Parts: sequence; structure tokens; C-alpha cells
Amino acid sequence: MKKCSIGGQGVMNGIMMRSLGKSALAVRKASGEIELKVWENKKHTSVFYKIPIIRGILSFIEMMVVGVSVLMDSAKMAEDSIEGEHPTKMEKVIAEKTNKSVEDVMIFFSVFIALVMAVGLFFVLPTLLTGIFKGNIQNNFLINLIDGGIRIVIFLGYILSVSFLPDIKTVFRYHGAEHKTIYCYENDLPLTAEYVRQQKRLHPRCGTSYLLLVMVLSTIIYSCFPWGENLLLRMLTKIILLPLIAGVSYEVLKLLARGDNVFVRILRWPGMQLQRLTTAEPDEDMINVAIVAFEAALAEKTEQEIEQLRCKYVIRNKEEPQEQHCLHERQRTESDAE
Repeated sequence: MKKCSIGGQGVMNGIMMRSLGKSALAVRKASGEIELKVWENKKHTSVFYKIPIIRGILSFIEMMVVGVSVLMDSAKMAEDSIEGEHPTKMEKVIAEKTNKSVEDVMIFFSVFIALVMAVGLFFVLPTLLTGIFKGNIQNNFLINLIDGGIRIVIFLGYILSVSFLPDIKTVFRYHGAEHKTIYCYENDLPLTAEYVRQQKRLHPRCGTSYLLLVMVLSTIIYSCFPWGENLLLRMLTKIILLPLIAGVSYEVLKLLARGDNVFVRILRWPGMQLQRLTTAEPDEDMINVAIVAFEAALAEKTEQEIEQLRCKYVIRNKEEPQEQHCLHERQRTESDAE
């Protein structure tokens, strides 16, 4: 198989693909067109991005920021009639005081709120529940094993519950299209819906596996510290150790993605199976969106070729010729830009 560093993310009615040099966000609009946004990735020249574990922490933070940003962009791009979230008065004031754009401030608060909610749901709540159920158990490892088990149950329950939401179901189908498209390229097959559809939807480099690794490794690392009676100190210890857990999980995921022997397959099996919840089979239109995003991020085609590909996969009015439809869309886009 080809070595491929491209990863992605399912978003609202679309997919974001990210290579070392470029990122591309392709979104299927209600009108049937595919709106495409391509940008250059920030180049990491700092020595910290070369240090194991530290680079994992930095990559996790960047993943959160980029993830929230593309989710907001995809919601705006999906439908002309949908207005994006409006900034609050506080966000406007902070943007003015810090000389940052309002969008940057909104993304910062979105990431902050998401982190607080994740820490509360997957770390604080399990600790509180473990304190209730631990009884007379004194063995430190056993207590942390119970704590980790509760954390994983809450995590699985959360993913399972949100998977019933219609919008999330759609995101998971685009997530499946993302994996299949990457697999198609890695297998050196033509990037067409016919070949992409035949690929597997479970991928060893998926972020879902990363999240499960965080849950498992947190149990192991927390076991190295005593389960103190001071609840506040116990909570602070867990939160302070989170960056270390994120960094270690990143390195483990990279190692597991490189190998393919029996031992490695066994270790990554749980994360792969969890992807059965976070991915679903896409339809052809979703696959076509993934192909456009992948080709744009890969940057091996010219802008004209990418535009032709985007027009090719438009779900058009049957009474209107494809070329005419693409012309109308291009004229409308240029008019909006002016």
C-alpha cells in the first residue's frame, strides 16, 4: 500500500481532508453543488513539534481548533439560507481588545467550552461515581480500574446516543466516505465512486481510535498515583495529567498505524471496532464530495482540474445540462465574491 499522511474529518454535509501542505473542505449544498474551500496549512518550524509526546500535545490542541473551525465553516457553506452563529457582545469586546478577529475569538470559546464539557463528562463525573461505588476497596490499581471502566462506559454511551441524531448520522456517513477514499488512494486504485465504495470504512489512523486510547491510557497512568481522599486534589491531578495522556496516546496511535503484524492488529482492534459506531456506509454523492476534498488536499491536480471535478459531481436539475449548471454556479460564485 502507498504511504499516505492525509487524514480528514466528517463535518456538516461534507468532509475536510488535510495533507502535510494543504487542507480542503468540501460541502454538499442543498442546491446540489459542492462548495470547496482550500487553504495552506500552517508550517511547524518549532523544535517542539519534533519532540515525542510534546508534539502529540500540540497536535491535539491544533486538532481541536481546526475541528471546531471547519465545523463552523461547513455549517455556513451547507446552505445559503443558514446564518452562522452570531458573536456575543463579550466576544466582540475581547476581539477588539486583543486585535483578533471575531471568528478567532468564537472558535477559542467553542474549543474551551468543548474541552470543559469533555473533562467534566469523561473525567470529573467518573471520578465522582467511583468515589460513590468504591466502598472499602483499598487497592489503588483496582480503584483506578473501576474509574476507567466507568469512563469508558460513559464514553461509549455518549457516542451511541448521539449516533441516533439525524445530523450526526449524516456526519458519520461522511466519516465513512473519508476513510474509504483514503484507503482507495493507499491501495493505488482510481479515485472514482466505483472503487471507493469497495474499500473498508475502518481505518487505523482514525481519531476515534485516538479517543479510546486516551481513555485506556488514562486508566494506566492514573494508577501510578494514589487515590487520595481529597476530592479537589484528585480532580486537579487528573486534569493536570491530561496533556501527558494526550501526548502519549498520539505516539501510540502513530506506532500502531505503522505496523501490521498480529500483535499490532490485536492492540488496535478495540479502536477499529469502535469506528463501527462513528462511521457508516456513504452513498455515491457523499463519496464524490470526499473525492473532491481529497484531490484538492493532495494538490496533484491543477485548479482547473479540481473545478472540473467539482462540476462533474454536482447533483443537477435533470432538465439543465451539466455544463450550463456549472457555468451558472461559477457565475454566481464570482458575483458573490465581487
